[in-house]
Amino acid sequence: MAASGIKSFLPRSLFGRSLAILLVPIIVLQLVVGFVFFQRHYQRVTQQMTASVAQGLNFAIDNVNSSADSSQAADRLNGIAQALAIDAVLDGGEQISPGVERDVLDITGRTVVNTLIERIPHDLMIDLSADDDIALIKTRTEFGVLRMMVPRGRLSVSNPHQLLVLMVMVSLLLATTAVLFLRNQVRPIRRLAEASEAFGKGRTHEFRPSGAEEVRRAGGAFINMRSRIERQIEQRTQMLSGVSHDLRTPLTRMKLTLAMMEDDEDTRALRDDVDQMSLMLEGFLDFARGDATEETVPTNPFGLASDIVGKQMRSGVRIDLVKRNESTESELVSLRPVAVSRALQNLTGNAARFGTRVRLTVRLNANALVFVVEDNGPGIPEEQRAEAIQPFTRLDPSRNLDSGSNVGLGLSIAADIARSHGGALELSESADLGGLRIEFRIPR
Repeated sequence: MAASGIKSFLPRSLFGRSLAILLVPIIVLQLVVGFVFFQRHYQRVTQQMTASVAQGLNFAIDNVNSSADSSQAADRLNGIAQALAIDAVLDGGEQISPGVERDVLDITGRTVVNTLIERIPHDLMIDLSADDDIALIKTRTEFGVLRMMVPRGRLSVSNPHQLLVLMVMVSLLLATTAVLFLRNQVRPIRRLAEASEAFGKGRTHEFRPSGAEEVRRAGGAFINMRSRIERQIEQRTQMLSGVSHDLRTPLTRMKLTLAMMEDDEDTRALRDDVDQMSLMLEGFLDFARGDATEETVPTNPFGLASDIVGKQMRSGVRIDLVKRNESTESELVSLRPVAVSRALQNLTGNAARFGTRVRLTVRLNANALVFVVEDNGPGIPEEQRAEAIQPFTRLDPSRNLDSGSNVGLGLSIAADIARSHGGALELSESADLGGLRIEFRIPR
């Protein structure tokens, strides 16, 4: 559960994940180095510097307190102040209240204050906020308040943030260089993915292998695979064209012979068999040929659907057409219009064969083009829908070869055409008409 929650925050793209792998260690390293350096190095150096100054201040305070009078105390203080390179003044009338004044953002100030209080056994008033360059330290003596002004540079390292800024700037430079390099390495992979996706939708996308050796090898393998598939499709189409010619010729001779024979019961039975064989041959060829020989072109799906409905209605099929454009972009979709028309004619023809009312819905959105064919026929049971898409499948035993042109290929041809466009064919129950609902989906 926790792992799935973490994965939801991870980038989905290769570039994003590679960038995370690159930047996360850099950021963690900066945090660790910064924490260790500031907490250990700067703190220790500040403690040592402040302890050294505190030793001199203790010496000054002890000499003032051990003086015979204020004049001697002042003379001793002047000599010690010059030796320590600090400003020190005795003020007999001043009163102090022990305490500390320090800015919140003063990183080393806390260490300075703690070290002074620890090393100087007197009540102190420490002011680090009045002047950024001076630390004002006051304490009571036998001859008044001793005010000592110590340069801040004597107590702590100056400008500790410079190292942090340098680290950040160098990290940004390295990260920018790595991002540019990584983008160049990911670009060939993205192009390969686009070419593969286009080929899966039946389109030819220009692609030339580039990038790292492994990516070039994958790109070369894809090009070889695509060429082999295209050659196999072309060879199959040529073979089927020859088979079509060889089989249609004797069928034509048989039809002519039967036309010249007497019209009796046996002749009519043979004529029906020959007609059925012709229909079966056309169905087999349509299934085997598919749509590989047709190029994808920008097509208006609403006009395509209108043409199909017009042809079906001229054939006596009652069919309703519903158009829904949910996209703000162009209505044109790259597809193979002849193949899609053949698939939709099969679907609407089957729907009209088993129902009295047929509806064709065309829905276009930003992601997909969807054709939905519905009827009020008996439908297909849910457990048999996967089998119905398989080639040469006839679910109803009463649909034999003498009852019509059904050879069990209509749904298979439509499914193959949908898959060749990168889409799918799905069967379900029509909520409105009560019969079969077929969704023919093509991604944009």
